[in-house]
Amino acid sequence: MEFLESIIGDVNDVLWSYVLIIVLIGLGLWFTVRTNFVQFRNLPEMFRVLFDRRTMVASGKKGTSSFQAFAISAASRVGTGNLAGVASAVAVGGPGAIFWMWIIALLGAASGFVESTLAQVYKVPEKTQYRGGPAYYMEKGLKSRTLGIIFAITITFTYGLVFNSVQSNTISLAFSGEFAIDQNIVAVVLVVLTAAVIFGGLRTIANVTQVIVPVLAILYIVVALFILIVNITAVPEMISLIISNAFGIREVAGGGFGAAIMMGIKRGLFSNEAGMGSAPNAAATAEVTHPAKQGFIQALGVFFDTILICSATGFVILSAGGYAGSDLDGIQLTQNAFSAHIGDWAEIFIAIAIFLFAYSSILGNYYYGESNIGYIRDSRVGLFIYRLAVLAMVVFGAIATFDLVWALADLTMAIMALINLYAITRLYKIAHRVLEDYRAQRKEGKDPVFYRDVLEEDAGIEYWSRDQVRK
Repeated sequence: MEFLESIIGDVNDVLWSYVLIIVLIGLGLWFTVRTNFVQFRNLPEMFRVLFDRRTMVASGKKGTSSFQAFAISAASRVGTGNLAGVASAVAVGGPGAIFWMWIIALLGAASGFVESTLAQVYKVPEKTQYRGGPAYYMEKGLKSRTLGIIFAITITFTYGLVFNSVQSNTISLAFSGEFAIDQNIVAVVLVVLTAAVIFGGLRTIANVTQVIVPVLAILYIVVALFILIVNITAVPEMISLIISNAFGIREVAGGGFGAAIMMGIKRGLFSNEAGMGSAPNAAATAEVTHPAKQGFIQALGVFFDTILICSATGFVILSAGGYAGSDLDGIQLTQNAFSAHIGDWAEIFIAIAIFLFAYSSILGNYYYGESNIGYIRDSRVGLFIYRLAVLAMVVFGAIATFDLVWALADLTMAIMALINLYAITRLYKIAHRVLEDYRAQRKEGKDPVFYRDVLEEDAGIEYWSRDQVRK
């Protein structure tokens, strides 16, 4: 295990120290400028679309509602990255890592808009729902089924297997540390609860996450804001500390400036997933009148995850102190910080919160794999084997070491992100034309409706003909 962990660590150092940092920030800037700052200019529109009555409930027999699709992707976004991921970023990269988490979110929201809009454009209508995501727009937009299959395999392995081991590992650490519960017992409980839902199908996942994520996120934010209000006089100092450390003005743990950037971007990407190609799988299932609507909603999800929830966690940890050189792993550092502010009961609250956050993430992650297995081949046997593999990785994560499961996650998400970012860069002109069409219709006071004949090249687009789109 130590040898495997060492090899994976060496590969990650190369990918994250050079390749991913340049690609993620560079393309984030490029998409931001080319879309005329869509994530900022259209922020009010994001809220309008999210809470539109037709967005809250699916209007027809097909697909999930736009809000349910947002909840599925939020289920995967809002999880261990917000609590354990932020803690590990601060512990290794110092306070400056939080600044780089903000940067990757602010820029990455543009990438999130592009990928989710493309997922809607190239979605495939089926009898009771829609299918779509990066594998589909790679095949239909780039005319490369081979690349689509490679991505489908990568995301299935990354989310359904590796990321789910991260979620169960975090739950295990939280409960073993707080309640002294044996990791094997945690593994059994997680397997039973996961199996009960994943054999229920997409709509069950949508219904469960639609309730869990918003309620739990609000509760967590309320507690974190309470702590910040009590310590309001320390907030300016914390912001100053974050910014100064972000640019290497002060020495930080783990190697200074470089560690702050690398850990901030790593954990920021793990948390908000912008540009990774995960959220588009959920975005494609939504029934909307215009692809840009779901692009807006998924971009908003990036802000919701990092700017709001990750920041709240980061401020609580910084104000508690003791993060530098701590021997606590991830979630245990977060538990310790909350406990320092509001008492021992906070550790119990965080343990329960991370259980529900991570459990909802397991469900969202599972769906990404299911969707992409269906893309490769519609096989009941293959799907059954995948479900068993998911349960096996949930067990593995619950008993494996913290460093190993996070190293595997860093490696697989790097590979997945590079494949997806290549594809959405090639297909950007489609997303740009869709955005122009949306803005033009809104300028005329219309509720935008999209038809594929707006595009100069609509080959490969199976939906969005005039007789298919619901007005």
